[in-house]
Amino acid sequence: MIKKYFQLEENRSNIKTEILAGVTTFLAAMYIIVVNPAIISKTGMPFNAVLTATVIVAGFSTIMMGIYAKNPILVAPGMGLNAFFTFSVVLGMGVKWETALGSVFWAGIVFLILSVFNIRTYIVKAIPKQIRYSVSAGIGLFIALIGLVDAHFIVGDPATLIKLGKMNEVTITFIVGLIITAIFVIKRIKGGLILGILITTVLSIPIGRIYGNASAINFGLPTLVTWKGIFAQPDFSLLFKMDLIGSLQFAIWPVTFAFLFTDMFDSLSTFVGVAEAADLIDPNGEPRNVKQSLIVDAISTTIAGIFGTSAGTAYIESATGIEQGGRTGLTALTAGLLFFPFMFISPLLSVIPSIATAPALVLVGVFMMKPILKINWTHFDDSIPAFIALIVIPFSYSITQGIIWGFLTWTAIKLILGKKDEVSLMLIVIDIFAILALL
Repeated sequence: MIKKYFQLEENRSNIKTEILAGVTTFLAAMYIIVVNPAIISKTGMPFNAVLTATVIVAGFSTIMMGIYAKNPILVAPGMGLNAFFTFSVVLGMGVKWETALGSVFWAGIVFLILSVFNIRTYIVKAIPKQIRYSVSAGIGLFIALIGLVDAHFIVGDPATLIKLGKMNEVTITFIVGLIITAIFVIKRIKGGLILGILITTVLSIPIGRIYGNASAINFGLPTLVTWKGIFAQPDFSLLFKMDLIGSLQFAIWPVTFAFLFTDMFDSLSTFVGVAEAADLIDPNGEPRNVKQSLIVDAISTTIAGIFGTSAGTAYIESATGIEQGGRTGLTALTAGLLFFPFMFISPLLSVIPSIATAPALVLVGVFMMKPILKINWTHFDDSIPAFIALIVIPFSYSITQGIIWGFLTWTAIKLILGKKDEVSLMLIVIDIFAILALL
């Protein structure tokens, strides 16, 4: 029955291969179980509750991707989307996290409508590919910067805005952890990022206990995280805490649009990239079951708002499982099931300090820089708007601003040069929303 449902023979695969591929995919992406709560808890949301939401969204969404869309792709709260949620929306704009969750929910609903009725096709065609590539790379730089700041490797300075931090027990621990984690990744060791997080956690134990300041490694808290055991009941305190009415305010629309845009194109780029690499292409030359996959992604974002985390999206780490031979939804089903046991060990995972996730954030930034190679750097009317989007994201500490100025500079340059065919009516509509977001 399993072989027939997932069409294993047609895909030249078998149950053993698919399960091994699912385990590989899970190990490559399980760092999100720790990293996502570490980032989002900076808004004041409870770490354990965000961890529970992360596991539920990742597990349910990935299983749905396997059973409904039948693709070997993992779906979980996205890196970049969680940074936008925390630093741009809640901490940057001062939006309450309940309202931000509502915005995530509505972005998921709109994404679902666009996916069901194929309206996404018109939007996709309207967004210049060069801007899509640069936004992905810009988010990578942003995530890496967050990691460097968490490790106090980069610090603020009134004269130069930012500078290199002092070489002390914190930064040295970070550097050692970064090198170890990088070696794991280079050697393609399964679960390399999570192993790096665990090793850096062990290396940081003396800080605040034997020497140094505990707040430097513990999300700014003056005391160290205390041991509270291994097991605990899942924390559902964020369930239905979203503010659906407040998130419908006109002032919040740009936030919802940014969630929608980033989620949609992150997912599309992942589906296209993974499908091309694994030859998971349908007879029309499109990624296999792309409509069903985007519907799953949209539902993932919707339930993310309900349970209490940032938007869900497809993970490029899915390629690791595909390299192991995963070709069908059974790979995703296996990976999704592996998430759920982690709901019950939040006390153990909560002892991981902020410095331990910093190396992983920097390396995730590396992974997200790949699209920069696709930018047409020799044509300045393409590369200048792309570069603007790329650098504004980390420098403004805002993904939204990078997207906005990438769109606006692209449109202005193309129209002035008389290249009207590269500026669609849909892009003009998007530009109008972008300008309204600046007012």
